[in-house]
Amino acid sequence: MSHDHDVVLRPTTAQTEAALNPPPGRTGGDLVVETLQGLGATTVFGLPGQHALGMFDALRRSSLSYVGLRVENNTGFAADAYGRITGEVAPLLLSTGPGALTSLAALQEAAAGSSPVLAIGSQVPVAGLGGGRHGYLHELRDQQASFRDVVKSVHTVRTASQIPSAIAAAWESALTAPHGPVWVEIPQDVLLAATSLPVVTAMDATPDEVVPRPELTAVAADLLSRAERPAIIAGGGVVRSDASGKLRALAELVQAPVVTTFGGKGAFPWEHPLSLQSWLEDRHTTDFLEDADVLLVVGSGLGELSSNYHTFKPRGRVIQIEADAGKLESNHPALGIHADARLALSALLETIESPREDPSAPERVAAVLAKVRERIAAQDLGLEQQVLAAVRAALPDAAPSFWDMTILAYWAWSAFDARRPNTMHSAQGAGGLGYGFPAAIGAAMADPSQPVLAVSGDGGAMYSIAELATARQYDAPVTWLIVDDGGYGILREYMSDAFGEATATELARPDFVALAESFGVPGVRSSPETLRDDLTKALAEPGPSVVVLPALLRMFAPTHLEGSGPAGA
Repeated sequence: MSHDHDVVLRPTTAQTEAALNPPPGRTGGDLVVETLQGLGATTVFGLPGQHALGMFDALRRSSLSYVGLRVENNTGFAADAYGRITGEVAPLLLSTGPGALTSLAALQEAAAGSSPVLAIGSQVPVAGLGGGRHGYLHELRDQQASFRDVVKSVHTVRTASQIPSAIAAAWESALTAPHGPVWVEIPQDVLLAATSLPVVTAMDATPDEVVPRPELTAVAADLLSRAERPAIIAGGGVVRSDASGKLRALAELVQAPVVTTFGGKGAFPWEHPLSLQSWLEDRHTTDFLEDADVLLVVGSGLGELSSNYHTFKPRGRVIQIEADAGKLESNHPALGIHADARLALSALLETIESPREDPSAPERVAAVLAKVRERIAAQDLGLEQQVLAAVRAALPDAAPSFWDMTILAYWAWSAFDARRPNTMHSAQGAGGLGYGFPAAIGAAMADPSQPVLAVSGDGGAMYSIAELATARQYDAPVTWLIVDDGGYGILREYMSDAFGEATATELARPDFVALAESFGVPGVRSSPETLRDDLTKALAEPGPSVVVLPALLRMFAPTHLEGSGPAGA
């Protein structure tokens, strides 16, 4: 076999000299930060702990910008948002045991939201590995086992020379479609030990693209070309692959109405004549999608929230484009195409030979939206719509927003016009509380030129109060809207509807305005009538701010089958 095509990169004289004479005082921790720099990282998130100090000491000898939050879970949420906004890997440095485990809920959200978070955690010294119960501080029998069910891949290090390769492999895994969190763990003594290894230089961990198979593209193109009533469900994969332009082009080519999932907000223009918007929790939308003779699902697994709580039963042919092979046909039989959404939509656009004419499509879309509006209008929910409209009016189009699991966010999933792709994010993937504010801080670190909005209820806000100090420390341009209804409002509503009475939902809480001001963060108490102006002013000012809205909001009536219930808390 000939190897003439192989390319061997030979070091220059300067590189050889630097490799033979590395600077003194370096440790395994330096190999970590050098590898991150070599892979292209510029910012790292973290929270130091005893076993991880080797990594944190090495940061001062690097060019990496460090962002430290006050709780590991919040630190993970911030890294998640940084990854979503930039599309780049977000390194997350953690300590052993309690520090590592506290990040798990955030890593679950990153997994559900396909965010490329590279978590690097320390471990007990090598001598304590293997479940021998030596009694080291933070010791677990098998720390990585706690992460295997959450992250995409686990990478373990036992010697210094393994560090660059392990981190590069994890980096590639995090960026392979679908993006997701990964876990690397390195023992304390490996991080602290002096090393004479050369300084890590540029490394390549570029993942392979997930390209659609041409025979599947041909079948899908034929089905869409011949369809009488095509429709499209666009999920988060469209946003993550930057495919919204191609989605619009395809929808217009075949005259297919488009509904975006809650994770796909902004993937399709809200006011477009073919836009069904995001009313997935509405039976009128569900009926319309069920009536499609060809349904194209792009970048979605049609999970609980995207299927009107699994009441959606398509009657026509389903084409599913999904970068996560495990989600193909996981809920409905389909022509499954394992591919990145952008590449698959490009292939369809190139394969479909002529546009499909259907002047009735916009009329049918308008009829569905009119029925949705009529249903909502009959429920006396003017306050909720007023509040959501105030938020939309105050928020600049390009400004990202991050929504906690709270009633206003549940409204926003269906009724909020994100206006641009990759600007509206929520914790609807895993559904944990406390996401909004720390995630907004992470987004501000990704792009400090834009104001960022965080939305929480008072219950969820209490998970993140400590990060007011973080926002002040970094002067992050984050405005935090806290809707204060005195408890876990959505759970109060669920329990009252299901059992006639709510239990364990009422909360004592602080004066959020005074609390924010004690951190040096300006706060204001708002009202539905003044909310637009208060938010506009807060978002226009530099640095962090808090706007508190005392309000008891209600959800619109569900349309899924009686006996099943909405997810979230």
